[in-house]
Formats: sequence, structure tokens, C-alpha cells
Amino acid sequence: MSPSTYSHLLAPLDLGFTTLPNRVIMGSMHLGLEETPGGFARLAAFYRERARGGAALIVTGGIAPNPAGRLTAGAALLNSESDVAQHRILTDAVHAEAGRIALQILHAGRYAAHEDLVAPSPIQAPISPLTPRELTDAEVESTINDFVRTARLAQQAGYDGVEIMGSEGYLINEFIARHTNTRDDRWGGTFENRARFPVEIVRRVREAVGPEFIVIYRLSMLDLVPNGSTPQEVAALAQLVEAAGATIINTGIGWHEARIPTIASSVPRGAFAWVTKRLMGEVSIPLVTTNRINTPDTAEHLLAEGYADLVSLARPFLADPDFVRKAAAGTPERINTCIGCNQACLDHTFSGKLASCLVNPRAGHETDLVITPATLQRKIAVIGSGPAGLAAATTAAERGHTVTLFEQESKVGGQLNVALQVPGKSEFTETLRYFSGRIVETGVDLRLGATATAAELAHAGFDEIILATGVHPRLPDFPGLDDPRVVTYLDVLRDRVPIGDRVAVLGAGGIGFDVAEFLTQAEPEDPADIAAFFAHWGVDPASVQPGGLDAPGARASADTPAATSTPASALPTRAVVMLQRKSGKLGAGLGKTTGWIHRTELAKRGVQMIPGVEYRGVDPAGLRVLIDGAEHTIEADTIVLCTGQDPARELHTELASLGVTAHLIGGADVASELDAKRAIDQGTRLAATL
Repeated sequence: MSPSTYSHLLAPLDLGFTTLPNRVIMGSMHLGLEETPGGFARLAAFYRERARGGAALIVTGGIAPNPAGRLTAGAALLNSESDVAQHRILTDAVHAEAGRIALQILHAGRYAAHEDLVAPSPIQAPISPLTPRELTDAEVESTINDFVRTARLAQQAGYDGVEIMGSEGYLINEFIARHTNTRDDRWGGTFENRARFPVEIVRRVREAVGPEFIVIYRLSMLDLVPNGSTPQEVAALAQLVEAAGATIINTGIGWHEARIPTIASSVPRGAFAWVTKRLMGEVSIPLVTTNRINTPDTAEHLLAEGYADLVSLARPFLADPDFVRKAAAGTPERINTCIGCNQACLDHTFSGKLASCLVNPRAGHETDLVITPATLQRKIAVIGSGPAGLAAATTAAERGHTVTLFEQESKVGGQLNVALQVPGKSEFTETLRYFSGRIVETGVDLRLGATATAAELAHAGFDEIILATGVHPRLPDFPGLDDPRVVTYLDVLRDRVPIGDRVAVLGAGGIGFDVAEFLTQAEPEDPADIAAFFAHWGVDPASVQPGGLDAPGARASADTPAATSTPASALPTRAVVMLQRKSGKLGAGLGKTTGWIHRTELAKRGVQMIPGVEYRGVDPAGLRVLIDGAEHTIEADTIVLCTGQDPARELHTELASLGVTAHLIGGADVASELDAKRAIDQGTRLAATL
């Protein structure tokens, strides 16, 4: 593929006082390193790789302008000259690679997870147990000055600009929307009053930093909450922000409390770009579109069709720091594509862990997970080509080892091929494509349809043997498991056994939810059908209601395909009951940022969820259970066991009997859940040490 294929993506953008080399901004991501001892040195290595990889402008994770604005009590601030030196570490690293970097200034408002949270009005967020204190007029003025001070300090620290965070339901966004602003003073009431806070911030920041400093304003263009902004208010605010001195306007989609998926893998690629396009022509400064843009082809299409002037990619730069460089080289197939899973990035962030990436465990760990050429070349066997085996084999081969990868099936992927059967997980095809390419690039000797025996491995002269042999479904202990109605999740997802109309799913972990979604899918999904997605979730592209919400069956607009209500024939016909032994909410262990999506989806499909169940057995009438001390029979044509996994270690035992030591990784090591994040990380880290 020729680099000219991405002529819009790779075109420079003249901002007057500086020129961006292409149209790709690395969007803001908070890694948690900002609050970690020695974290700024690690952040510098992280940003350095992304600058080297071609990002035209990097935006940091959110940094608070004052203590009240911190997301957590210990979150990072930039409000004193004593903070400047550590930020200089970041800017120097980026500039050493001829890159540019902007500091995002973020005031959490009522989303702050500490006792000193403040907001325009004392309205509690539905995702927070805390009620904010209302800012006084004097405190509003002081907060504006705090934004200005942070911008000045950012300039002093060598940043090329700042991004003022005015979206996602944080403080500035809270002032703009009637949903959270019930004031009757000069900061509330009319639109002009509600817009005064962001406009004053931009105006005073511009006065403080001068004309040759990038000021990005991140504007919430679709709130997806009741009483949010109207399209007319969005356009009016954009014009006011431009007049106040913004260089660029970035797009924000949805508040954190919104019950509409906006960045999960089930969201079609580029699904919300039309929101930015609606603003094109309303202002003369460049506009940035964002959300679920994870390939150069998607980005190029949006730019070529006039949806925006630039694209913002955040998680794709976690997955591959060389995204732009590979696109420019005409090798987009070599990009390690973000799959929108959130498992190692946002789920980690909102759980107080360091953010990384499922498909690229080096993200955020550039200084401790270093892939260097091996000092001694070894002959290595890897058994199993699931995520752990693929990561181990390709990393070891990249380091110069001679690697043979044995896979008993006819294709690589292991459990990834099982996951691909689940609605909303089609992006795993990108991970398989990437690793398949890596096998060729690194020279791994791939042997498909090959069952490696202990005797063969023991006598083949391998210096290291790595077992990524996966798991076996765990069978519970109750009578009737030999009943033909009883099947495992592998029988359902991999082998496609016939399933009845009444189904009992035993187990409510990630696999149980995957099976329930698979069984209640009315028809095969089209991951590119934006209109169907909006109709299903209740997004109104016309934004008739402030905030852009609608009942399922969204109205059509000029920029999005027409959508209609879901026909009765498309509704699920199976009756599914999910059961778990533990008391409490089903799916409690699902991803922090995506679990609600899966629970909401199954509720839409009428799936019944019952906790605190004791399984008594299977008989002709169905599944006998004990619930709250009372025995019940659940009528079921099919009973699906999602009751855990056991490591597949038979080969390990056989090798040990021959005196051969082997490494265990992935499910063969720990089988508590099918965890591609842990598997890829473990395979990569092991191979990096051999």
C-alpha cells in the first residue's frame, strides 16, 4: 500500500505560528504514573515512543489546576513552580524526538472521589456516593485563575500548548448544561451565563500565554444525558471559544454517567464523527473528531469526507506507539490495533491501577519491559497459539531466538477464536491479524495441526519449552451431568451444538455473560451499522431532546443513515436464565467500565439473573436448584456450564516425568478466567527474560 493512500491523514496542518506534521493527535490518557514515585521518568519514556512513532501532537493525562479539582485526593496537580521540573522531564523527552506535547487541564468537579469536591450546583452524580459543594461567585473566579496559573506553568515547563477539558461531565461541562447547573447568578440560567465560565477560562488563558501557544478546548458535542446541550448551544459555544482565543476545538462525546456506550468495542468505528461534522463550517479553527477511530483507513475516510480537520486517537497509541509511522510507511497491516476492550486501560484507571494495554503490555512499562536482542540464541518450543503462546513465540523470535510454535488446530488463536463468536468482540480479528503477521516477520516456525508429545519435545534438543496449552472447562459436582442437555461453553461457542429455546446458564463470570449474549443474539451483528447501534441504544442524531437521547428507534439525520425500531422478528426468541452460586450482583467481576453495558444488554433481551443458587441436579423436569432455602426446578432444554476452568497441564506432567522442565503461561498457569490481558503480558514478559 502506498503512503499516498493516507494523503489526508499525513497532510501537515498550519496553525499560523507552528505547523503540525500530520493530522493525528494522541488523545489524553491518564496512566497513573503521574502519581507514582519516579513515574515522570516512566511517563517520559512512554511519551517519547509515541512522539518517535509520529503523533503530531500528544495530549497528556488530565492534571488538576487546584486541590478541589483532583480526581482523587492524591492526584497530580500543576499549581506551583515546584511542580515544573518534573513536567520538564516529559517535554524534553518529546522534544528530543521532534514531537509536540500539550498539558490537559482537568477539573473533576462533581466526579471527584474526595470529600472536597465542588460543582456549579450541589447535585450528586449518579456514579458517585458524594454530593459536591456549590462554588461561590468568588470561588468560580478563583478557579478560573487556577486554570490560568496552570497554563502559565505548563508553558514554563516547556509544553507546546494546553487542552482545557470542557467535556465528559467534568466541572466546565457541568457549568454549561442545565442538567447540573441550576444557578441563578451570572454563572447560571441563560446560555450566555452558563457559557461564561469556559469562555472566561479560554480568554484569560490566551491572554496569559500569548499568541504562539496551542490552546485546545475540548467541547462536549453530545452529552448523552437529559437536559444536556442542544446542537445550537454547542455551535454557539464553539464560536465563543474561538473568539476567546482557542487554537483547536476537540470533540467530547458523552458524560461518564451516560448509559450509552461510546468507546467500547461494540461501538461501530467512527460512530460519533458526525457530531464533529455537524460543527464543520460553524467555526474557522480546526476541529478534531474522536472515539473508536482505531485504523488509518477509518481516520483517512473521515478526514477525506470532511468530518473533521484532525483525528484524536488515544487508546490506539497504547496499542501501538508507531501507528502513524507504520501508516506513513504504507504498512498499516503491521499496526497492533486497539480492540476497544478497556480491560488494561480504563478499567485499570478507574480501579486505581496503572494503565496499560491488553494487546501491548509494554504500554506504560517501557522502562521495565524492555525487548532487547538475546545475548545467547536459544532453541525454544512454544506449545499452543492462544494469546499467551503467540506473545511468547513472537517476542522470543524478535529477540533472536529460534522458535518453533506448535498448534494442534488448523489455525492460530486458541481461545481468541472462541471469543470471536461473541457479539461485540469482532475486533479480536485485528489481534489475530497482527500476530499472524508477527509470526512471519520474526521468523517463527509455525506448525499447524501438530500435536507435540512429551517424548518428541524431550528429544528435540530444545533449550526452553513454553507451555501455553490453555484450559479445560471445569465441571461442577452434582447429579445428572451426563444428561445430553448439559453442555459446556466450548460446546456452544466453538462447536456450535444445537441449543434449545429454554436455556439455563450456570456461572455469571465473563464467560457466562459471553454465552448469554451469544445465545440471545437475534441475528448476526454488523459491527459497521451505526444507525442500528443508535437505534438500539437510544441515540438521536438529530438531538431533538437536549443531550441527544431518544428511545430505541432513533430518528434519521442528514449525516447518519436512517434507523428504524427493532422489528419483532429481530428480538431474541430464547428464554435464558443466568445463575450463580455467589450472592450479590451477577457479573460483579466484569470490567469496571464495560460491565454495565453487558448487564444492560442482557436486561434488554429479557435474560433472568438469579444469584445465591445451589445446584442440586438435573432430572427429566430440568435443573433442580435451591434458592433462599427453597427448592425449584428450572425448565431447560439446554444447560450450559460456565462454571470455571482448570489448567490443561497434561503435557507438563508428562514432561516432568521425563525430567524435562517447562514454563507454564496463560490459562495453563492460571485458569481462574479466560484472561487475554494476563496471557499476553505473561507470554511477553517470559520471552523478554529468556
